[in-house]
Amino acid sequence: MFAVLKTGGKQYKVQSGDTLRIEKLAADAGETVQFNDILMIGGDAPVVGAPFVAGAAVQAEVIDQIKGDKVIHFVKRRRKHSSKRTKGHRQQLTLVRVTDILSSGGDTSGVKAAVGAGSVTSAAEAPAAAPKKAAKAKAEAPKAAAKAEAPAGADDLKKLSGVGPALEKKLHEAGVTSFAQIAAWTADDVAAMDEKLSFKGRIEREGWIAQAQELAKG
Repeated sequence: MFAVLKTGGKQYKVQSGDTLRIEKLAADAGETVQFNDILMIGGDAPVVGAPFVAGAAVQAEVIDQIKGDKVIHFVKRRRKHSSKRTKGHRQQLTLVRVTDILSSGGDTSGVKAAVGAGSVTSAAEAPAAAPKKAAKAKAEAPKAAAKAEAPAGADDLKKLSGVGPALEKKLHEAGVTSFAQIAAWTADDVAAMDEKLSFKGRIEREGWIAQAQELAKG
């Protein structure tokens, strides 16, 4: 009897006694693991899954955690400023020996399921990451509220030509909150504000004082 199992995104046709090199599993040498994603059971009465065969399983003993052959990745860019880059990589693998093929009863065998090491890491990191995200969101909430909240009774200074949310915030921080204040600015006030907020002549160029006088009338 043989089985076709799926693990690590690949399919393997196996028989009892076969030795496989598969994507790294979260298991130690000597442990017995069970593959539950069985696509087909072959033999006298073949069974094809849809996509998996219900109750079927393949059990295997973990022999060792190993590394695959070194793969060299070489990149060369033929340009005026040419560059070369060489990288070596060895895939982490698990060596297992198939011990048993179950056409049924795999879901009640009690043997540890074969789980990829990456899946276990992700699951372990998720609970730890959640409190960090919550704490970060909690810390940023007052900043966001302060940023969005305008002084009580302030006019909508964004109605002035060239004034957006960022510039309006600068004006609020400088104590300018109403059209009446801007309408009453003198030449000295304009020069002082221009220098203080680095407006570079924007007040006169955009005609804020005339606009503020009209807007202040309501």
